[in-house]
Amino acid sequence: MKSISIFILASAFFLSCNSSTKGPGMSASHQKIDSLLSLMTIEEKVGQLNMYNGTWEFTGPVPKDDNSQRKAEMIKKGLVGGMLNVLTAEGTREAQKLAVENSRLGIPLVFGYDVIHGYKTMFPIPLAQAASWDQQMATEASRIAAKEMSATGLNWAFGPVMDVAPDGRWGRIMEGAGEDPYLTSVFAKAWIKGLQGEDLSDPETVAACAKHFAGYGFAEAGLDYFTVNISDQMLYNAALPPFKAAIDAGVASVMNAFQDLNGIPATAHKKLQREILKGQWGFEGVVLSDWASINELTTHGFASDRREAAIKAFEAGSDMDMESRIYEEELPALIENGTVDESLLDDAVRRILKMKYDLGLFDDPYRYSNAENEEKYLLAKEHLQLARDAGRSSIVLLKNTDEILPISKSVKKIAVIGQLAESKDVVLGSWRAQANPNSGVSIYEGVVNALPETDVQFKQGYTLTEGERSFRYDLNFVEGDFSKHDDAVALASSSDVVILVMGEDCFQTGEGRSQSDIGLKGNQEELFNRVIEANPNTVVVLMNGRPLAIPNIAKKAPAILETWFLGSEMGHAVADVLFGDYNPSGKLPVSFPHSTGQEPFYYYQKNSGRRVPNDFDSDMVFWVHYTDTNKEAVFPFGHGLSYSDFEYGDPEITAIGGGIEIDITLTNTGEITGKETVQVYIRDLVASETQPIKRLVDFAQVRLDPGQSESLKFSLDREDLGFYLSSGQFVLEDGEFEVFIGGSSEDTKSRKVSVNF
Repeated sequence: MKSISIFILASAFFLSCNSSTKGPGMSASHQKIDSLLSLMTIEEKVGQLNMYNGTWEFTGPVPKDDNSQRKAEMIKKGLVGGMLNVLTAEGTREAQKLAVENSRLGIPLVFGYDVIHGYKTMFPIPLAQAASWDQQMATEASRIAAKEMSATGLNWAFGPVMDVAPDGRWGRIMEGAGEDPYLTSVFAKAWIKGLQGEDLSDPETVAACAKHFAGYGFAEAGLDYFTVNISDQMLYNAALPPFKAAIDAGVASVMNAFQDLNGIPATAHKKLQREILKGQWGFEGVVLSDWASINELTTHGFASDRREAAIKAFEAGSDMDMESRIYEEELPALIENGTVDESLLDDAVRRILKMKYDLGLFDDPYRYSNAENEEKYLLAKEHLQLARDAGRSSIVLLKNTDEILPISKSVKKIAVIGQLAESKDVVLGSWRAQANPNSGVSIYEGVVNALPETDVQFKQGYTLTEGERSFRYDLNFVEGDFSKHDDAVALASSSDVVILVMGEDCFQTGEGRSQSDIGLKGNQEELFNRVIEANPNTVVVLMNGRPLAIPNIAKKAPAILETWFLGSEMGHAVADVLFGDYNPSGKLPVSFPHSTGQEPFYYYQKNSGRRVPNDFDSDMVFWVHYTDTNKEAVFPFGHGLSYSDFEYGDPEITAIGGGIEIDITLTNTGEITGKETVQVYIRDLVASETQPIKRLVDFAQVRLDPGQSESLKFSLDREDLGFYLSSGQFVLEDGEFEVFIGGSSEDTKSRKVSVNF
């Protein structure tokens, strides 16, 4: 009972401080935190900076291996601030007991986990959610993820991912919102709102963690963990804005990145963390290292040993050490001998204690470990329905020649072809948290369930991978096996319509899953050529976690649906769109190139001195182009069709008070109700530093009935029209702007207007 009494005593002291005793400008929470801080030894303070990985089942005895025994003793001594990968309500409760019922001050642990697109119920991967352009859907998906994970005792989500990713080869492109900084910023706010809610002390919310700070998605050659060399202009205008949006949205924490940025590892980047994040932006939350990234400073060649790594990372602003064990080993002596200022230690500990305070852990350290909620919430029926809704809204109709889609429900025989079509596991996506393997609805199942009276037959057609396939293993791709093509082609030729499912295994994307070629593997293209010849009435359904280079398919297929990896209810969501129960409304968050050689590829490129249209004089050689392929996109950023048709009126553009107002009328000229995402882009025609040919600054989604029109008004302010110089200064420059408005980054109407600020 002694340790429990100490916890009660410390907590009482912590909570006894009230506003009457706080100093000028100091909030009650800060006063309480400082009161607890005053009780802590240097060793206990440093202990709050340590995050351990759970290596045993906390509901059973501690294994006798030295590592597990040592971790348990450190937790009991109050020398651990947080844990990751400790799962289940019972498990987190038992782990928490080790800390609060044994340590001198009884400071509770915080429990983190990588929750990227759901906990047990899988929602569309983040890239797919971004394709919906639906902020409310993204918020709801994150709200359910928070509800499920918090019921198991977890209270810190290592997400959302804020990495702008202009290179389709980069494996982690599936974890974020794609290539555009504005769209990523919008989804940053939506995901954070869903995870954190209105009040972090609500036990059904969790602390969010914006990652990876910063520039991670610009890795050279698309190689994960690899070096990043980008201009300061690109850093300030493309890489940093989503993180600033996350800070403005009140995100509780930020995780730094593995790579070096222009020569300095992000984990020890003082300019990023101390000057910009904590300084200019005034961020008061926790900065967490990525897994063992502090230790990797020595591998980078930026620190000579672990002692120097501790100094550089800590002084740069990394507050919490995930699994390097460097702070616990090196910082106490560095503080005591004055090498590192203790005020920096106090600042880091305050941030961690504040997050725990905001989560309500000092009121009740077990509040998140609720076995009843765990049983009630995980895979709840309403969660699965929301996953289905989210999946439908994330699908992008890329092509629909002669309105082959939607498929008539009176069709007699349907061929479903492709190894991916039958998988109940690939649909779950990478970074799947605690999803049950093979628990998703396959596309084949979705089609059969949608049309129970129809003759629906399946053939594998190709073999993409075989053997062990998981996040932990490299995939075993199969090339040169054409043995299953004949049966698939025979089925295609005897069917009324073919649904040919092609793309990637979900573990072709995600952390450590970069690829040098973003075309199709497993002899899929060869099968496509034979199937489309056997039956031109073929719908291609793509499953993938990155943009694909598919120019041949884009040219030959009459209809193409981009379905990504949609999670638990994928098959039902895809069937809803295929058979017209849902009118597709998604728009691409990434550009699809003709060739992998175009990567990195993104729509907001510069004009250069010799960037001209493709219809330039064919005898001219010396201009921006490839000699072996088109330089433009096969499917551009923002592209997405509907079963409805939308007509854009002529926009009215007016400069008013240092801003721009846009008025446009949108009409549904189709025969069914549909939703259109109206996109607004601008170009600063002449500036002190060259600007992109266009960049997204606003959008709106409009649902219209057949024949219905709606007048839309957009107001662009100084924040939309300004830009960051290479120095990091935000500027507004008078001059002429071109405003583009339409259904994609290329399908737009434009007007020019002069603006004086």
